[in-house]
Amino acid sequence: MHQNRRASLPASILASIRARKDRGAGSHSPHDPSSGLLVASYNVHKCVGVDGRFDPGRIAQVIREIGADIIALQEADTRFGERRGLLDLNWMERETGLCPVPVSGVARAHGWHGNVVFFREGLVRDVHQIKLPGLEPRGALLTELDLSDGSTFRVIAAHLGLLNRSRQQQARMILDILGSRAEHPTVLMGDLNEWRLGDRSSLNTLATVFGLPAAVPSFPSRLPVLALDRIMANRPGLIDQVQTHDTPLSRLASDHLPIKAVVKIDALANGAVG
Repeated sequence: MHQNRRASLPASILASIRARKDRGAGSHSPHDPSSGLLVASYNVHKCVGVDGRFDPGRIAQVIREIGADIIALQEADTRFGERRGLLDLNWMERETGLCPVPVSGVARAHGWHGNVVFFREGLVRDVHQIKLPGLEPRGALLTELDLSDGSTFRVIAAHLGLLNRSRQQQARMILDILGSRAEHPTVLMGDLNEWRLGDRSSLNTLATVFGLPAAVPSFPSRLPVLALDRIMANRPGLIDQVQTHDTPLSRLASDHLPIKAVVKIDALANGAVG
């Protein structure tokens, strides 16, 4: 009985369990800037850790650990009312060199429906706030950055809904908006709330533009078995090394582990991927 249950688990889940056992306390290596831009996505769970403690400082420290050039956060604001931001943005900029992408119409929030994007270098060319359809209040933030090498890089930060039907509608809206804009190297990342693989996955809607994203288990943070968080690109070979940021602090600070990937600089500069 036990063996049959193990055999039915997706290979990615079994690999995650084995890797966690082999890795012990967890570790991470510093990012090599010559390999490309480091992008990351992190559902910060309103800064409440798995111990039930509200501690924005821990979240900020995990973000500092990651050392990303661009990072998308989900649940960085309170959900209702003024949607008040939960992080110390001055600390973030001082300690990490990251600046928030500006959004409009949110007086005390960091981002848009809990989504916030921080970046290290470049100029914000455009920001488009997307209110996604569905029963829950969900949103996405489309940001275009002009980088120092003259290339334009688009990031879509999203937090999709809990219902499969809503996720399909939300994915279609993102594709419709993307299709109405100029072509640029684009990464979509966030908590996409899809644990299904294969034909039943709502992420299949995105496959025409983004292909099938790597399924790297990131939830729950203490023993991740579900790949709720994803990073995907609109061009083959644009991103590499999708993995979790798995450290003792990241296991504690939120119920999700951050995920990260390297964006190849040559692909951005050339405007195409070979």
